[in-house]
Amino acid sequence: MTNAPDLGHLSVLVSGASVAGPAAALNLARHGARVTVVEKAPALREGGFAVDFRGHVHRRVLTAMGIREAVHAHQTHMGRQTVVDADGTPRVDLPAEMMSGDVEIFRGDLARIMYERTKDRVEYVFGDSIATLDDTPDGVDVTFERGAPRRFDLVVAADGLHSHTRRLVFGDESRHLRFLDHYVAGFGIPNHLGLDRTGRLYSEPGRAVVIGNYDGDPDRAGALLVFRSERLAYDRRDVAAQKRILAERFAGMGWEAPAVLKALEEADDLYFDAIAQIHVDRLAKGRVVLLGDAGYGATMGGMGTGVAIVAAYVLAGELALAHGDHRTALAAYEARIRDFAKGCQKISGNAGPFFAPATERRIRSRDRMYRLLASRPLAGFFKRLTDKAAADIDLPAYPG
Repeated sequence: MTNAPDLGHLSVLVSGASVAGPAAALNLARHGARVTVVEKAPALREGGFAVDFRGHVHRRVLTAMGIREAVHAHQTHMGRQTVVDADGTPRVDLPAEMMSGDVEIFRGDLARIMYERTKDRVEYVFGDSIATLDDTPDGVDVTFERGAPRRFDLVVAADGLHSHTRRLVFGDESRHLRFLDHYVAGFGIPNHLGLDRTGRLYSEPGRAVVIGNYDGDPDRAGALLVFRSERLAYDRRDVAAQKRILAERFAGMGWEAPAVLKALEEADDLYFDAIAQIHVDRLAKGRVVLLGDAGYGATMGGMGTGVAIVAAYVLAGELALAHGDHRTALAAYEARIRDFAKGCQKISGNAGPFFAPATERRIRSRDRMYRLLASRPLAGFFKRLTDKAAADIDLPAYPG
């Protein structure tokens, strides 16, 4: 590994402070770049879904970033998740390593770890967002919704599946988002089943309810609703309308669905979105580059957090190798990341059908398959299979 070149001459604006943004900030700051992160939320977002890491590539990158020990210290310790019948009778157990990887952590905890390690050397601007971008030969002129205009050498769009920054430079979302015939919702509910770091999954044709307790809190749990659907027209900011959609789609469902829908009425943390993927023709245009879900995201099941962490490491590493030459670095970043990200995306195409098989026959088939895969003879094989996509990338010895 070579000595790290100083990128102190490079000013970088990162849009988004969920996971990909702080990961980019941490890796770029390690090489000396002057980084500003702008986030439209008024503060760092807490909570969120649990995300996992698996395989030797994830371990290497977490170690290089200096956060591996902290991730393990904040892991969920999630146990088995069980597929059940309508009366709660277990049908198949899904081992922790199958569902939660080598280590699992809440998205908000991961973001906090990276934020705490960068807040003294990275400028974070909360409560603001990019309004316009003008990519010139000498830099990117940026105007903000609230702050004064500024110029940066590079702009990193790390603002998620529905990236506003991507739309400004790469065109409307409709050109890039591929709908996968399902929707997902998540929110907190009372832990009325008394779960302790375990989960329960119940499926009926085209819809599923999952209840899980990831942190050992005896009073709180999380609910996940997945349903098969045609494309829906709704306002992403209208939470009441989203609750009505869920109430209609899950009306009459068995097991704990009535209790979950009752809790939904009072929920103030609802997440609702299509299960979809982002496909773009290229990851960089001029001095603007896509990172994480903004460039190759999947709503769930595509190891998106792991991909974003690795990609942020690669982006910063290629900039260091190129001594800040964005043309060389962004071309190398795209060449190294594109196939890796696509391989992980392929897995996400199975997320909706796994949770909510379309027919009763497919539900039984799913259960038989996972009962076999979870058995002792095949458990190691299945883990190696799930780890393969997460490790399918060759990382050079970057400086630093």
